[in-house]
Amino acid sequence: MTLRSRKLLAYGAAAAGLLAVFALYTRPEIMATLADQIWSCFQ
Repeated sequence: MTLRSRKLLAYGAAAAGLLAVFALYTRPEIMATLADQIWSCFQ
């Protein structure tokens, strides 16, 4: 594997990860669960 192909693969994996996280934030139940988990840290 050349350096260029490794770089492209790394950028592609990072973009796919960011898109997956963005897709989770569009679901209201995920946001409610995340808020509950953060809130439980301070109780």
